[in-house]
Amino acid sequence: MAGIIISGFSMPLTILLAEDDDGHAVLIRRNLARAGLDNDIVRVTDGQEALDYLYRQGAYTDRPAEQNLLLLLDVNMPRVGGFDVLRQVKTDPLVARVPVIMLTTTDDPREIARGYELGCGVYITKPVHYESFVDAIHRLGLFLGIIQVPPPAAVEPGSPAS
Repeated sequence: MAGIIISGFSMPLTILLAEDDDGHAVLIRRNLARAGLDNDIVRVTDGQEALDYLYRQGAYTDRPAEQNLLLLLDVNMPRVGGFDVLRQVKTDPLVARVPVIMLTTTDDPREIARGYELGCGVYITKPVHYESFVDAIHRLGLFLGIIQVPPPAAVEPGSPAS
């Protein structure tokens, strides 16, 4: 299976993985690959790094301006939490078209509702058991292989991240 491609664009989608847990990051990468996705995956370890990547700031000023992105976002992260990142992304026209999938251990129904209210497209709870976690990520990979993502808007380096 090829990677995710934006409808009408030849450039494949880059997956921005905002995950502070090294073990979870390895499992996510491995199982997306097992599901047949060969997209580039860029991992950041906290919410501020995710914002820096999205806004082409700090260490990420050289990332391509027209890069097609999908954000896999953990809720509980250092520096800037996932809900704060989601809120900023979905209220800023520069990056609001980036699809966001919340991928977290937080399964409180109020937190799930909050994720959807803030604009996430999908909220996936990471199962505690290894086999269930692997299966959930594999199913996510199969899902990502068939979705269509809107084309990106160009973000100039250093665009204000409120």
